[in-house]
Amino acid sequence: MRITVATARLLAVLLTEPETDRYGLDLMRATGLASGSLYPILHRLQDAGWLTTRWEDIDPATLGRPARRFYRLTPDGVSQARSALARLRAQTAVPGVVGLATRSLAW
Repeated sequence: MRITVATARLLAVLLTEPETDRYGLDLMRATGLASGSLYPILHRLQDAGWLTTRWEDIDPATLGRPARRFYRLTPDGVSQARSALARLRAQTAVPGVVGLATRSLAW
């Protein structure tokens, strides 16, 4: 799977609490990604088997809002995400490029 800077940001956020369900708006705030960037990444990660999703079990009329869709890394997703971020960090730790990598991959 291709790991873009945006994907790396999302994976880093998901890895902070890998056993916690996160919803879209929460992830947008945590990553700084717009919905048009975030949701395609979430779908790619789900298709790759890195994420599981579920709908919140609520009565929308009672809470006055729609149910949220929650996302969580699968056990394989946690492992794959950690490996992908480690590879990305190793690739960007090339002498003479470290400053650039630090700025562009800050998550």
